[in-house]
Amino acid sequence: MPRSEHPISREHISDNALKVLYRLHNSGFDAYLVGGCVRDLLLGLQPKDFDVATNAKPEEIKNLFNNCRLIGRRFRLAHIVFGRDVIEVATFRGHHSDDEESGTQRSKQSEHGMLLRDNVYGSIEEDAQRRDFTVNALYYSIADFAIYDYANGLADLNQGQLRLIGDPEQRYREDPVRMLRAVRFATKLGLRIEDSTRKPIKPLSGLLDNIPPARLFEEFLKLFLHRRALANFEYLHELNLFQYLFPVLKSALKNPESLEYRMVRQAFVDTDERLNQDKGVNPAYLFAAILWYPVAARADEIILESGLTEYDAYQVAAADALSRQSRSISIPKRFSLPMRDIWLLQLRLQQTQPKRAIRLLSHPKFRAAYDFLLLRARIENDPKLKQLGEFWTDFQRQSPEVTPEAAPKPTGPRKSRPRRGRNSSRRRKPAAKKD
Repeated sequence: MPRSEHPISREHISDNALKVLYRLHNSGFDAYLVGGCVRDLLLGLQPKDFDVATNAKPEEIKNLFNNCRLIGRRFRLAHIVFGRDVIEVATFRGHHSDDEESGTQRSKQSEHGMLLRDNVYGSIEEDAQRRDFTVNALYYSIADFAIYDYANGLADLNQGQLRLIGDPEQRYREDPVRMLRAVRFATKLGLRIEDSTRKPIKPLSGLLDNIPPARLFEEFLKLFLHRRALANFEYLHELNLFQYLFPVLKSALKNPESLEYRMVRQAFVDTDERLNQDKGVNPAYLFAAILWYPVAARADEIILESGLTEYDAYQVAAADALSRQSRSISIPKRFSLPMRDIWLLQLRLQQTQPKRAIRLLSHPKFRAAYDFLLLRARIENDPKLKQLGEFWTDFQRQSPEVTPEAAPKPTGPRKSRPRRGRNSSRRRKPAAKKD
C-alpha cells in the first residue's frame, strides 16, 4: 500500500523511532516499523510503543548504537535507550529447521510445544508468518513510506476480526500467552476473535500453567490496568482462562452470586471508572480485592484449628495466600506488602475509640483500607460494615487532616537520662589549685 493510500505520516512517529529507522536504513539495512504501532496508526490510535524490525543481526545493531543493550534468551532483541524511551529492534525471524547440525537455526521447544529459545533469523516474508495475529504483521518502510502486508492483516482490520497466523493450536502451544493476547486485542480494538482462532482456547487453557509467574504478572497489568478491565475479565472467564491466573478462585467463580465473583467483578468495574476519570489505580488494591475472601476463609480455618488471635490468623492466612498465588502470578513485594496492610487494617478499622482512630488516620495505607471497607460493605450488604464505613466517613470529616508527622505522639512518664559511668569521657575539669 503506497504512501498515497494510507494515513500514516512521519509526524505520527516518535522522533527516537525515526532516528533508529534512519540509522539502520542509512547503514544499508532494511528498517520497518512493525506490529501494534502500525496497526494502531491505521486505526487512528496513538501507539504506546514503536517497534522496529530489520535484517540486521543483534550484534550489528549494537555496533550501530552506543545506547543499545541486547536482551532476551528466548529471542534475542536490541533495546535502543533514549532516557525513559526505549525502541525495541528485532531481527527478522525465520522458520525452524529440523537440521540440528545447522549452526544458525537455534530453536528449542518444551515437551508441550512451547518455544524456549527462538534465535532463528530469516526474511521479512518469513518474519511476517512467524508473528501471532494478522493485524500485527503489518510493516511500514522508512525507505518508501509504504505499508507491506504479508498476512491479509489489512483485510482482517477492515472486517473487524482478529485471526491467528498459521495453525491456531500449534501457535498457542508455541506461546500460550497468545490466548491472553487474543482477549486483550479483541477488547482493546473492538475486534471479534475469528472462529478458528477462538475454538482451541478453552481446550488449551491449561497451558497457562507452564508460563513463568513473572510473565503472567506483566500480562495481568496489561489486561486490567488499561480501561478494559471488566470486559477482559468477562471474556477471560468465558474462555476458561481467568481461573489459571487465580486458581484459588476456580470453584467460587462458577457461581455469579458468590461473594468472590461479585467482589472481583466490582473491583474491575471500579478500576475502569477510575481510569476513565484519569485517576490512578494501584495494583496492590486490585490484588487485595481479588484475594480477600480466600484470605478471610483461610483465617477462619486457622482460628478454629489453632486458636490463634484473629490478627495473627490473618497474618498467617495472608502469607499462605500470597505463597500459593505466586505459583501462577508472581506479585512483587512493592505490591504484596501494601496488600497485607489493606487486609490487616480491616481488623484495625473496627477499633473506633477516639485516640486509636486518630492514630489510624495517619497510617500510609489508611485511605486504601477505608475504600476497601466501603467496597466490602457494598458487596456483602452487611449493616455492621455499612455502619462502620459511615463512622470512618464522618470521622474523617470531623478530624483535622492527620499525617504521619502530625500524628499524636505517645504520652507517658519521661525517661530519666542515663547516668554517666566512672570512665566517661565527659569528666569535670579539676578545680584550679590555689597559690
